Amino acid sequence: MSTLTVTSVAPLTPRMTRVTFTGDGLADVGTWPDQQLKLLFPKPGGPAHVSDSPDAGVWYQAYLALPEDERPWMRSFTVRALTGGVLTVDFVLHGDSGPASRWAANARAGDVIGRFGPSRDYARPLGKADLLVFAGDETALPAIASLLALLPPDQEFAAVVEVADPAEDQDVPGVRWVHRSAGEDLVSAVTAIEVPPSAWVWLGGEASAVRALRRHFTGLGVPKTDIEFAGYWRRSLTQDDAPTADDLAEARERIEALGG
Repeated sequence: MSTLTVTSVAPLTPRMTRVTFTGDGLADVGTWPDQQLKLLFPKPGGPAHVSDSPDAGVWYQAYLALPEDERPWMRSFTVRALTGGVLTVDFVLHGDSGPASRWAANARAGDVIGRFGPSRDYARPLGKADLLVFAGDETALPAIASLLALLPPDQEFAAVVEVADPAEDQDVPGVRWVHRSAGEDLVSAVTAIEVPPSAWVWLGGEASAVRALRRHFTGLGVPKTDIEFAGYWRRSLTQDDAPTADDLAEARERIEALGG
C-alpha cells in the first residue's frame, strides 16, 4: 500500500470530475484492461496511509486494526488512465452522501489519500468475439471508456451508458447515451439490442441492474464465462453496509470466474 498526491482536478460534466495523482510505485504498475484499485479517504484527523506491506492480507489486517474513528473510508474505483506514473481517476459527484464524492468535490492539488492496487491478481483479458457488448451507468463509464480505447478499429461493439441527462454525455466514440431525465433506463435500452449468443459482454453499475442484464444475456445463450460483471454500488446501501445475499452470491461467482 502507498499514498497518492493530487496533481490536478478538472470537471468533466456537472456530475463528474477528473483527478490525477502521482505516487510511489505507479510507474512500475503497468497497464491491462479494466484496472481496479482501492482508494482510502482519510477521516478528519485520521491517516491516509495504513501499511507499507505489499501483501493484501497484511495491509487489510492493519486497516481493520485502526480504531473506527481513525480508519479511512475505503472505496473501489476503476483506473481511467495510468501513463508515465500519472494515475487518472474519474469521480461521480452525488453531493455529500458518500465520502468519495464529498472528497472529490473538494479535492485540491497537494491532497493526499491512500491506495492499494491495481493488482495483476485481478487482471482479466479483454474478450474476443464478433460482437462485444459494454453496458453500465456513470459509475462504469471510466471503465467502459478505457476498454473501448483498446478495441481494434474493425471490432464490432455496442456500448450503452445510462446517465442523469444530456449534460452528462462525454466524448466517447460509439457510446449510446441513455438519459434518466427522459425516462430511459439501462436495462430497457440494453435488452432491446439484438445480441447473438456468441457475443462477449461487460456489465457494470448498480447491482440490481447488473444482475438483471446478466440474467438477460445468459437467457440469450451467452455463456457465463463470456460475461464480465461488477455491481459497483447498491441502491440505498454503501460499501460500509453488510453484503446482501445477492452480493455474496455475486462475489462467489466472480471468484469462481477468476479460478479461485
